[in-house]
Amino acid sequence: MNVTVMDRAPEVSTQSQLGFVDCDVHPYVKSGADLDPFLSERWRKHRQMIGGRARQALSNSPQYFRLSPGTGMRRDAWPPGGGHPGSDLDFMREQVLDKFGVTHGMMLPLIGRCSDERNVEFGAALCTAVNDWQAHVWSDPEPRLKGSVQVTAEYPEAAIAEIERRAGDRRFSQVMIPPRGLEPLGRRRYWPILEAAAANGFPIALHLGGTSGHASTGGGWPSFYHEEHHSYVQSMEALVTSLVIEGVFERIPNLRVVLVEGGFAWMPSLCWRLDKHWKRLREEVPHLKRLPSEYVRENIWVTTQPIEEPERPEDLLQTFEWIGWDRIMFSTDYPHWDQDDPRFAIKVPLPEEFRRKLFRDNAMSLYGLA
Repeated sequence: MNVTVMDRAPEVSTQSQLGFVDCDVHPYVKSGADLDPFLSERWRKHRQMIGGRARQALSNSPQYFRLSPGTGMRRDAWPPGGGHPGSDLDFMREQVLDKFGVTHGMMLPLIGRCSDERNVEFGAALCTAVNDWQAHVWSDPEPRLKGSVQVTAEYPEAAIAEIERRAGDRRFSQVMIPPRGLEPLGRRRYWPILEAAAANGFPIALHLGGTSGHASTGGGWPSFYHEEHHSYVQSMEALVTSLVIEGVFERIPNLRVVLVEGGFAWMPSLCWRLDKHWKRLREEVPHLKRLPSEYVRENIWVTTQPIEEPERPEDLLQTFEWIGWDRIMFSTDYPHWDQDDPRFAIKVPLPEEFRRKLFRDNAMSLYGLA
């Protein structure tokens, strides 16, 4: 459901003149057939005859109506020429890239169920197809858009090969893995994938979601989407804890991780608790040489959408300060219904230096953008 809560005239700001980097843009296909030109004959027939099988019951039906195709999108994002929101490049330019002077947009495709596919060979083929689709359909005609390398975490050999195949290709900016997998991402069996990403200069983008087949909350399956939506934050907390406590950042110190669309106000309290327990239980994890919070502050970045809105706006500034002004990057989440408008998203005045970091400079530095 889309509800207009305010109608304000556009503001002309220093930021709009500078442009900004959007760290969460979702391109979509008009239909699954859009991937067929990038699949081999074998997997094209498989897609058409068998289809995908995600790790959940009723795999071809979303668990919540909010997640169904189209219902989670801005009402005005449907292209005038037809197709799914996010599937028309010219319309995306009109609504986001040109409208706000976006210098670079990080694409995070939520299509194909590549990483969630139970047939890992088909999943790997879908990953390659989605990557080729990003490169040729989006980045080639619009160089401002940068792709995210899709990989199947349950097929490490194929994932590493795909990362190495895209290494050095300026059309790609990061490797994308869903937070909800079969096991926590910090487990050693995933380390070769993380090492390959770091060795090839790719940050890891962890965009909320994924269909692991497990209950989405620690207390079981929720009754309402309201509960499900909140559980995405819990997934991010568990994921950060796994990466830190399993020793991933001690083993791969140059690994950079971006948490996308998972909020961030929870990060200080999580780290306070992890630091407290580490001081008492460090004999259990002798591989951790520093406080957990130190790994988080050095190796993890966050994006703003959906940004928390505390009752006292100044509390948000304190959260920014704790995380670090060089670790926060702006995102719109276009074309979803709850996307953020860069003109109005940050409801607290920011010093110009910090505004530039948040909207542009941090992402430019992390992704090596010129």
